Amino acid sequence: MSVLDSKIPSGPIAQKWTSHKNNVRLVNPANKRNIDVIVIGTGLAGSSAAASLAEMGYNVKAFCFQDSPRRAHSIAAQGGINAAKNYQNDGDSVYRLFYDTVKGGDYRSREANVYRLAEVSANIIDQAVAQGVPFARDYGGQLDNRSFGGVQVSRTFYAKGQTGQQLLLGAYSALSRQISKGKVKMYNRHEMMDVVIKDGKCRGIIAKNLVTGELERHSGHAVLLCSGGYGNVFFLSTNAMGSNCSAAWRAHKKGAFMANPCYTQIHPTCIPVSGEHQSKLTLMSESLRNDGRIWVPKKKEDAEAIRAGKKKPTELKEDERDYYLERRYPSFGNLVPRDVASRAAKERCDAGFGVNKTGEAVYLDFASAIIRYGKTEANVQGIDNPSDEEIQKLGKQVVEAKYGNLFEMYEKIVDDNPYETPMMIYPAVHYTMGGIWVDYNLMTTVPGLYALGEANFSDHGANRLGASALMQGLADGYFVIPYTIGEYLADEIRTGAIPTDSAEFERAEQEVSDRINHLLTNKGAHSVDHFHKKLGKIMWNKCGMARNAEGLQEAIREIQQLREEFWKDVKVPGSKDELNPELDKALRVADFLELGELMCMDALDRAESAGGHFREEYQTEEGEALRRDDEYAYVAAWEYRGEPKEAQLHKEELKFENIELKTRSYK
Repeated sequence: MSVLDSKIPSGPIAQKWTSHKNNVRLVNPANKRNIDVIVIGTGLAGSSAAASLAEMGYNVKAFCFQDSPRRAHSIAAQGGINAAKNYQNDGDSVYRLFYDTVKGGDYRSREANVYRLAEVSANIIDQAVAQGVPFARDYGGQLDNRSFGGVQVSRTFYAKGQTGQQLLLGAYSALSRQISKGKVKMYNRHEMMDVVIKDGKCRGIIAKNLVTGELERHSGHAVLLCSGGYGNVFFLSTNAMGSNCSAAWRAHKKGAFMANPCYTQIHPTCIPVSGEHQSKLTLMSESLRNDGRIWVPKKKEDAEAIRAGKKKPTELKEDERDYYLERRYPSFGNLVPRDVASRAAKERCDAGFGVNKTGEAVYLDFASAIIRYGKTEANVQGIDNPSDEEIQKLGKQVVEAKYGNLFEMYEKIVDDNPYETPMMIYPAVHYTMGGIWVDYNLMTTVPGLYALGEANFSDHGANRLGASALMQGLADGYFVIPYTIGEYLADEIRTGAIPTDSAEFERAEQEVSDRINHLLTNKGAHSVDHFHKKLGKIMWNKCGMARNAEGLQEAIREIQQLREEFWKDVKVPGSKDELNPELDKALRVADFLELGELMCMDALDRAESAGGHFREEYQTEEGEALRRDDEYAYVAAWEYRGEPKEAQLHKEELKFENIELKTRSYK
């Protein structure tokens, strides 16, 4: 086991980033014109990085498997983006954002990275406003804020329920400008199949044209992985169905360490599973927890009557409802972090208080908010003694202005009016805090290979606070990588163009071709989804919201067996020389089957509970996560050694010099 060098600068934490920027090596503008950078993925991290590096003068190739960069999964982020601007004058600061993020991650993140994230957060908002992102504004015209889970201040900037989409349009506009100038060459409908390592450095990729099936060689002096997370290993998740782990996993198999893969975030406010044939889950923004109150019936017989269709939730009086988050966590109430809210919902449903037909749903109720907003609006409009009908009408208008598109989406999917009947929600797989290990410069353990945004093990520890994913993606792309990549590329100014006819490129392409040919000639009996669904059930049941040693050991054996069956019995129709989405899916699921095993291994090895990693053997008397800081205050970085079961564990010790390491509490 080696000691990982995170390259964290010395000095006080508030000065580390400034000092690092002042001392990092630079690349002359004339030399930048001779350096090629490859960017994989065009979500917020990828688009912002590609646009920024091209603006600086580098030659950029950007790849996405969608038909357009603006189709990246970042558009699905709804609720907002965090930034420490303290517009509300409610006590927020860079340090407070730093503290909340480390605490929200259950003290399993790297202090220096998190502080840098908090430090540059304000710049992100200024950048987005300059790009025309239509953030909500208050009556006086100032940017508005709302609160999110795990914090007691209002620091989340938002554009109704479309924040991710609007931020991506801003980054996309910057990217498009560079495309038009010829500084970014865009490869739509292309997917990275492998990275190419030559003389110990990452020198390019093998890409697949998803329309023609052709394999292509692309060289570069550096490669940036901005390919998102791996939540779809569970099959059912809130991620876009095309989201996958393949770029990161291919890099892992070529030497990039995979860090904390067991850290999976379960989002508490998703539309519940409706049946066996469902292909994905739909997220309802965490912003709804600002005004929505979460509850279940106090009596089991009421819950049973609701499940049987004999009673409606609106028939239950206030004293017949259990607002369990407000009861258990009075300081934070409905705005506890996601992992806490998710486990609390599971506990109530497991105890028999679930409210849908499957018993796996709780209510998110806006009745109180509608009345509260209605009374306020009546006062604003000078309406004396407003009727109940007037209050309801005015309150609905306010709620619609804040969350209207989310309510519309819910009604279309569920066929129920959430203004009149409480929403039903249940936890679902959402974000992954694990990912490729990177140092302070965002470089992986492979020189010249970087990972940004959700693709890296991130700044979120064992749990991500809501509205922090967009912040990290844009921070990495706009304000971190433009500085730190120079430290490496300063040595590449004399390298010149990198040829693609080398043995290393030839070997990498051949390996990809062999993998494709095997899948197409296998002639098995079962579809790709057959295996993916089986994997998803194993992962959800034994490595999902709760895990234990016995279940994880079973999961590892079952995944190994399933992977063997997959390679023997998967059926992939069509050919390689055409548009073949089933082949593309098979390649991705093959990687999921390996990653899933490593996730279970990591969860088994980490004999503690922390954030989204909840080992049933390690919990307090009150059912909260029980950390073991004396043994597990480290980043677990796994090195590929031939098979997932042979992976070697490397540790990066986490040092807490600025925040006291203590039991997390939201009561």
